[in-house]
Amino acid sequence: MPDHPSSLFQLLLFISILHLVNSSDNDTLLDFKNSLINGDKLTTWNPLTTPCDGNTPNWDGLLCANDTVWGIRLEGKELGRTIDTKILTKLPSLLTISFQNNSFEGGFPEFKRLRGLRSIFLTANRFSGEIPANAFDGMKRLKKLYLANNKFHGKIPASLTTLPKLRDLLLENNRFEGEIPMFVKDNLTIVNFTNNNLRGPIPKRLQEFPASQFSGNGELCGAPLGTQCKVATSTPDSSSTSPSTSATSGNNTSTTTTIITVLVVVAAVVAIAAAFIILQQFGPSSTNCLQVSACKKGPSSEHNEMEQGCATATAVVKKADALTFLRDDVEKFNLAELLKASAVILGGGAFGSSYKAVLSRQRVVVVKKFEQMNNVTKDEFVNHMQRLGKLDHPNVLPVIAFYYRREEKLFVVDYVENISLAVHLHGNRSSGSQSLDWPTRLKIVKGIARGLIHLYNELPSLIAPHGHLKSSNVLLNREFEPLLTDYGLVPITNHEQARQVMIAFKSPEYKKQGRITKKTDVWSLGVMIIEIMTGKLLANSFNQGKGGDTELADFVDSMMKEEELTTDVFDKEMGEFDKGNEEEMVKLLKIGLSCCEPDVDKRWDIKEVVDIIENVKEKNDDGDTMNDDDRQQR
Repeated sequence: MPDHPSSLFQLLLFISILHLVNSSDNDTLLDFKNSLINGDKLTTWNPLTTPCDGNTPNWDGLLCANDTVWGIRLEGKELGRTIDTKILTKLPSLLTISFQNNSFEGGFPEFKRLRGLRSIFLTANRFSGEIPANAFDGMKRLKKLYLANNKFHGKIPASLTTLPKLRDLLLENNRFEGEIPMFVKDNLTIVNFTNNNLRGPIPKRLQEFPASQFSGNGELCGAPLGTQCKVATSTPDSSSTSPSTSATSGNNTSTTTTIITVLVVVAAVVAIAAAFIILQQFGPSSTNCLQVSACKKGPSSEHNEMEQGCATATAVVKKADALTFLRDDVEKFNLAELLKASAVILGGGAFGSSYKAVLSRQRVVVVKKFEQMNNVTKDEFVNHMQRLGKLDHPNVLPVIAFYYRREEKLFVVDYVENISLAVHLHGNRSSGSQSLDWPTRLKIVKGIARGLIHLYNELPSLIAPHGHLKSSNVLLNREFEPLLTDYGLVPITNHEQARQVMIAFKSPEYKKQGRITKKTDVWSLGVMIIEIMTGKLLANSFNQGKGGDTELADFVDSMMKEEELTTDVFDKEMGEFDKGNEEEMVKLLKIGLSCCEPDVDKRWDIKEVVDIIENVKEKNDDGDTMNDDDRQQR
């Protein structure tokens, strides 16, 4: 008994000290928890513990750095009521919040109180009402806004259009109305306006996005939808119509009605004739089309189905042609089976669309359609595909079959469930997965480098063996091993299309000298390393034609001028880094910068860079760090 009071006193003293050390974040988060329906399900949010232990959260759903909460990610927790931003203002370091897949309701929270926010993820809740025009005033750091699958209505708020850093804007499956406003800055790289009540012309700066990102809005018009916008015509004021003009108006109306009726009949006849011609060419059988139905929108479908979400599409192929298989170690299926498979569209890229086709429970493939691939004869194309079919490496996704037609080509590859690196770096994480930590990112970089040097070794005749290396062309398997896709396309792609969209043709040597070299893919690798380490969206913005290459050059140049790189440049959503691995992280970033050396003669070749990347470790090793004479210190 004598020891019991002493033990109790010590326990109470310890609790008091903990409370004083981090009482601010602790009390604020507990107040927020108590404001929520089902907040009691946050069982780890315990007043007897601190929210953070260094960079590691003690409470589920928090992101921590130096004992401070900088992010809240409470997804799929069945939480409800409203989000009390007044409470959250007491977290001055808060940069990102995600409350996706919950049951929050009411109007749009007053997030402009939290002007430091960079990311807001509210997809799949029950928010409703009109978002005030000034809802985003002062939020100059906001980069990502995900409001999909709610019940917002009214106009898209005007204050959104002035945000200088906004790059991701997902508004699909709401009830927004009116015209899409003109955005002052040209930074948007991911948008989705589908399934709203929007109308009018699509602003010119947004016309470079795929038409699928604007579908489901019956009155939107113009590019890229391919529909003409109606020109408004003025009509006389009825109050000023004289008796004589009103007497003739009936005749004019009758004549106009007759003309319209004739035009409608003619249009119908033309449509029927066109349909008849198409049926004659392709045949009436449904097996001539890969039917892609609208997929069911789950809580996280917009990113689990690659970057662009789901849509409706049809790929037409001639029944007489057949698939050509490139590998003997895969289960064979014929073209009819592929065309009858249940399918959803994964996204539309610069070359065409990609479809996920379910042949059976055990067999799921992806069909990629290419429309700008007539640079070589059929025999040359087949020979090239056979070379690609021989590639065998754990970091290269093999093409298992292809279909050839002059107008289009289909590539068949295995479906990879863990989607692309770009989604993990820049997309929302509504599936509940955590952001990529430092060891995983290092693993991915090493895998990409190994896959790339394999392409160099096996395709020595190609100047740029990959040619289109970017994060959306790197898939991740269950173990987060990277798989390179869309490689070896330069020789068979139409030159004009290649110059416009492929990453190799955005390199410094092509911009200056009009040619790519054996070191161009090294430059692309450097771009990706920078993207992986900083979280900055780089190569994937090139296809939007938005000057992303200029932005990249300025960004790389500014980083090269830094006398000493620090952890401030790293992706704030990257976990598991501290003083114990800071040197190795900086080392890898410097490798990426060196790969982007604009002078080709000074740039590493692929073997050099792969050897150096292989020497990067998860933890600092003073005996093995690069010295100032190493080439990446230029």
